[in-house]
Amino acid sequence: MKTERPGMAAARRLPMELSVGEVARRSGIAVSALHFYEAEGLIRSHRTGGNQRRYAREVLRRVAIIKVAQRAGIPLKTIGEAFRALPQERTPTVADWTRLSSAWKLELDRRIERLTHLRDHLTGCIGCGCLSVKDCPLYNPWDRLAQEGTGARLLDPD
Repeated sequence: MKTERPGMAAARRLPMELSVGEVARRSGIAVSALHFYEAEGLIRSHRTGGNQRRYAREVLRRVAIIKVAQRAGIPLKTIGEAFRALPQERTPTVADWTRLSSAWKLELDRRIERLTHLRDHLTGCIGCGCLSVKDCPLYNPWDRLAQEGTGARLLDPD
């Protein structure tokens, strides 16, 4: 007697192609968001003879990756760039996720560092002149930062 892994029978019952409504229901994403992801090239479908969208089951993993990445604050543009390196025809693998998440981790680390710096210096002088009557001589004597341009030079050095 051959035993099945949990979920194997359910996987066999799933059609190879899913309607937009099925993808929305299974992924928890609105149909309009799926259409948007498709317009942005993050996922793709094909049309049936009756002009209905059909998605390969693999799209569910791509949508899951999009959701996780967005929750981590990764912009859709960055997600799209990463997806372009993956073959559209196959489900992203654990190795794919490892590569994607490693690259995104570096971006998140830079963002966290920048936000931490911003948070820690938020009440000090920002180098723009308007809030520096008392503090600027300590942070920016003789207004040296003015030579670098306008705006918040100390808090947002980029």
